[in-house]
Amino acid sequence: MPKQKYSPEFKSKVVLAILQGDKEFNVICAEHNLNPNMVHTWKREFLQNAPLAFSAHHERKEAKRKEDGLRKKNDQMLKTIGQLTLERDFLQDCFRQVGASIPTMPDYDLQKE
Repeated sequence: MPKQKYSPEFKSKVVLAILQGDKEFNVICAEHNLNPNMVHTWKREFLQNAPLAFSAHHERKEAKRKEDGLRKKNDQMLKTIGQLTLERDFLQDCFRQVGASIPTMPDYDLQKE
């Protein structure tokens, strides 16, 4: 006889029914035609992994906080780049109006650094 596979949702439903205590453990097992030893294993695993339900939420919150910080830093850098571009363009126009040559930045080989 092939081994029956139960979904995580079904296992959780059975374990929660047991933890609520409205019905006897053996009654719940009989209603669902389940082996009590298997259900004890489900219950043990459920209780061992219960903290993960809250840690996942905490990890998502922490990731969101980091993402917001990075987005804010990125926005600030884009603002700074825009400001510097305006200043450069203004200074280049000033140099052109007085007929002076526009100073250039030395070429840096980024591969060496």
